[in-house]
Amino acid sequence: MATIRKRGKAWQVQIRQTGCPPITRTFKRKPLADAWARQKEAEIDRKGLVYDRPSKENITVGEMLIRYKDEVLPSKRGHIPESYVLRVLLRHKISRYSLKHITPDIIRQYRDERLTQVMPSTVHRQLGILQHAFAVAIREWGYPLSQNPVAAITKPPLSNARNRRLQEGELDRLMEGCGGSRVWWLKPVIILAIETGMRRGELLNIYSQDVDLEARTLHIPITKNGHPRTIPLTKTACSVLGPYMSDNDRIFPPSANAFRLAWERLKRRIEIEDLRFHDLRHEAISRFFEMGLSVPEVALISGHRDYRMLFRYTHLRAEDVVLKMK
Repeated sequence: MATIRKRGKAWQVQIRQTGCPPITRTFKRKPLADAWARQKEAEIDRKGLVYDRPSKENITVGEMLIRYKDEVLPSKRGHIPESYVLRVLLRHKISRYSLKHITPDIIRQYRDERLTQVMPSTVHRQLGILQHAFAVAIREWGYPLSQNPVAAITKPPLSNARNRRLQEGELDRLMEGCGGSRVWWLKPVIILAIETGMRRGELLNIYSQDVDLEARTLHIPITKNGHPRTIPLTKTACSVLGPYMSDNDRIFPPSANAFRLAWERLKRRIEIEDLRFHDLRHEAISRFFEMGLSVPEVALISGHRDYRMLFRYTHLRAEDVVLKMK
């Protein structure tokens, strides 16, 4: 009657009986799953199958988020960073409120409280995930909500504008600092970021089979906007990739978090503070324009489908442009 199977690092128990909804629970350890399955089977023997999912009237925001984490999050490409956001939400008192009592005013209070603690972009991200969880709960799970409470409030405005480019000597300092690093992949990834304009996740997911050194192209099958692209490579990019080509695995092995930590250590070592890794993408795209590439050509490399978005990343130096003017 009970089926126990491993799902990733967890153990899922499912109990089915004809004519009744299945009972499903997930446990971190198999002995706990076995014990719960035996207990439920004993109860069924005594009084039949009872569907024990919490009443939809009494279910809490936290229980909704846990179900979202178990059923929705694994299928999302950004499941790892979103799981961190869910942990924050689940630790907050808002997770203890029942759905029947949740209102836009409660979400508004959460927004205002968090804005005193973290950046607006962080609050915006948390509210976005919370709004999607409520949308799934209403549309797919039939939870008792007359409206999505997050959709009824104003999210904090995002101020993503940055015109940070590498200053004179900073690239040399980055390269010298990599010499003091214990990881071999830090320097080539930084160089490729400037030579290709690729995002960190794209760089860390380069496979040898996607690189054609003879044609000087790189295919990027998984991108932020979901549209694969093939980009041209500079001679420098090819010379960086060449020594690390292999038959099987990714060219650069670190996880996103391992790379982030290495990047932060590098910045501390060379005493550069206000430089994000994503700023190297700004630098690369600006350099492409300074080379004389057209907007469609730069969009081919950067992956922007809306040309207007390129201007968020493009910050030309007036000193360089004036050299082209009569």
